[in-house]
Amino acid sequence: MRRILLALGLTLPFAAAASGNDISKVNSSVHVEAGQQVGDVSTVNGSVHIDEGASLDKASTVNGSIDFGDKAQANKIGTVNGGIQLGAASHVAGPVSTTNGSVRLAQGADVSGHLSTVNGSIGLKAAHVGSGIGTVNGDINIGAGSHVEGGILVDKPGGWFNLSTNNRLPHVVIGPHAVVQGTLEFRRDVVLQVSDSAQIGPVKGATPVKFSGDAPAN
Repeated sequence: MRRILLALGLTLPFAAAASGNDISKVNSSVHVEAGQQVGDVSTVNGSVHIDEGASLDKASTVNGSIDFGDKAQANKIGTVNGGIQLGAASHVAGPVSTTNGSVRLAQGADVSGHLSTVNGSIGLKAAHVGSGIGTVNGDINIGAGSHVEGGILVDKPGGWFNLSTNNRLPHVVIGPHAVVQGTLEFRRDVVLQVSDSAQIGPVKGATPVKFSGDAPAN
């Protein structure tokens, strides 16, 4: 029996490892089934898939995406090289962050914490963010009917980001009937387009261009 346990221990880094309700993997994806309740979920070189109505404490990965189904819940979400998708009516109590990847919030999704990327776009569809949005090189689309508290910050590139040869300006769109409370601060040049039916706070570092209809003409 002792030899069997030792053998299992040697293979543990390459298989699912559970501590209580935690799930950890390497070189493999994680799947939490609908309605399941777990603790921390993490992987390296794999994606995280959370089905409808499941709940967990934290979801994290390196080199993989994170996909939350409708009405799924978590306290914190983060990835390094991968996108994040939050389904309709899903809820994250704390921060949502990625370095190289986009973030998409479906209708009714709610992030109470801060939402941020470095090199990835952010899109909200009638969704809510409670503690501000930040990016460096990503586009931001605050879709129709969305609500952002805590403002928006587009920071200037620093460190190795200055090595980028991409001179394209980040594009920020505030859609029809969207509300952004707090300061919209831009520490680098951006294109800022704001619907004539949207409500926004003070703007620093950019000049808003108004548009009518569902989306800007270009």
